[in-house]
This record gives sequence, structure tokens and C-alpha cells, in this order.
Amino acid sequence: MAFLLDGFGPLLHSFESLFVHYGYGVIAVVVMLESMGLPLPAETLIISSALYCAATHRLDIAWVTVAAVGGAIMGDNFGYLIGNIYGHRLLERHGAKVGLNERRLLLGRYLFRRHGGKVVFFGRFIAILRVFVALLAGANRMPWHTFLFFNALGGIGWAGGYALVTYYLGNEVLKLSGPVGIALGGIAVLVIGGSFLFLKKNEVRLTEEATRAAELEQKGKSRP
Repeated sequence: MAFLLDGFGPLLHSFESLFVHYGYGVIAVVVMLESMGLPLPAETLIISSALYCAATHRLDIAWVTVAAVGGAIMGDNFGYLIGNIYGHRLLERHGAKVGLNERRLLLGRYLFRRHGGKVVFFGRFIAILRVFVALLAGANRMPWHTFLFFNALGGIGWAGGYALVTYYLGNEVLKLSGPVGIALGGIAVLVIGGSFLFLKKNEVRLTEEATRAAELEQKGKSRP
């Protein structure tokens, strides 16, 4: 595990003071604020806190998971409320300040019309959607009970999944030593890195496809 943690050493060190002084609260707040639409490193914080638990046992992984899932669900509901009350007018006027530009608004309208609850659930796992999905769900007047159901599922799967998988992977590798531990640590890094690159590549492709379809749909409506 030492090999695996060495790569995350500087990252863990940068978050350690936050964990020591604020504990689980900082995890819940950062995840909640990102879910409301602020561009914060919630995913990185969840992974780092889980690794911190595995390496030091100064935090309890159960409470880390509860904080992350609770922050995700609460933040999304606040974001939904903001989007529902102020609608697209506010997002079109001020969305660019937080990265929600015209292209992403167009994409959001298209995706919610076509896929609804699936966007709320799977959007949790796609960086470009995760920050904005709640705002867009509210602005597109998605029924709240439908949003709440898929939002809770997505929050549990994303925040809970990242925290628990990272923690248990860390604990298993910690039990090993020597060449076997180094080899498994290297494989884990390659698998995680490869999965990340695969998701990023397909995220860009799917976003471009959906945006083109949305633009064609918009042009069709504008024709007499």
C-alpha cells in the first residue's frame, strides 16, 4: 500500500489539516456546495478522505460515507430549488460565471427532455454534468419526487461507491508487502487511471454528439 499511497502523498497531506480541524463536516460541506453548482473538488476530496481512513484510521469510513452521501443529496436538492425558482433566465444571465455557458444550457435542455431521471442518476458520474445537473433539473421543471428518487440513488452510488471502494481497496493492499504489494498497487493505479481516461474520452464524445443533436433540434424549431 505504501507504493499506492506514495502517489497520493502530496494530495493527502494537503487535505490532512482540513480533516484534523474540521473532520467529517468539511467533506459534507464541499460535496454539498459542488452539488449546488460550485466548481469544487468534491470527488478528489472523497477519494482522499477514504485513503486517509485506510492509511491512518483517524477517520471512520462509515461517517465519511454518510457525510459524502448526505452532502451530495442535500446539495442537489438546494440546487434543484434554485433552478426551479429562478429558471433558465437566471442561468442564461449568470451561468457562465460558474461554467454553465450557452452550449451547456442547450445540452442540458436536450438531455432532460430525452432522458430525465437517467440524466440525474448517471450525471453524478460525469464531471461535466455533476456540477450542473440539479440546477438544470429544477430549471427544466422536472417533477421533484422523480428528481429526489434518482438523485438519492446517484448520490449513494457516486459518493458512497467512491468512498467505500477506495477504502477497501486501500485496506486490502495494506495487508500485502514486498513485490506482491508493489505489483498489486501498480495494477490498481493502472486500472483506476485507465478507467478515468476511458470515461473522460467517452464523456467528450457523448457531449459533442448530444450538443450537435440539440443544435439541430433547435434549428428545426426556428424554421417557419
